[in-house]
Amino acid sequence: MHAIMHLYRSAQQRSLRAGPHDLAHMEIKVLGFFARRPGATQSDLAAHSGRDKAQLARLVRGLRDRGLLDAVADEADKRSTRLSLSEEGKAMFAALHVHDGALAEAALAGLTEAERSTLLDLLARVHANLEAGQD
Repeated sequence: MHAIMHLYRSAQQRSLRAGPHDLAHMEIKVLGFFARRPGATQSDLAAHSGRDKAQLARLVRGLRDRGLLDAVADEADKRSTRLSLSEEGKAMFAALHVHDGALAEAALAGLTEAERSTLLDLLARVHANLEAGQD
């Protein structure tokens, strides 16, 4: 599984570096978080990811500096900042989504629908096993 994830991430990184933005894996994850949770805070991201707050602050600052994240002060708590994807960030995330779909199709090339279904079932069981082990 590690080898497959390494190949997938390598292909993903090659594609990203060929595009207009050179995004690291963790930057992609941060964009994905705010794409799914527009208006969330950096604290929400830290709680969700379990990552170091200083590391996340640097990532968020970098994404804001590059125009991929917008920030607005929280109406209820001016000390807190609500983050969401900028228009450029939305376009970037949409392109990543399209690319990931194409990459998944390439990875599954030659598999029948039945084999794909079996693979998804097996991966769901692996996922469940790993989640159960975290308790």
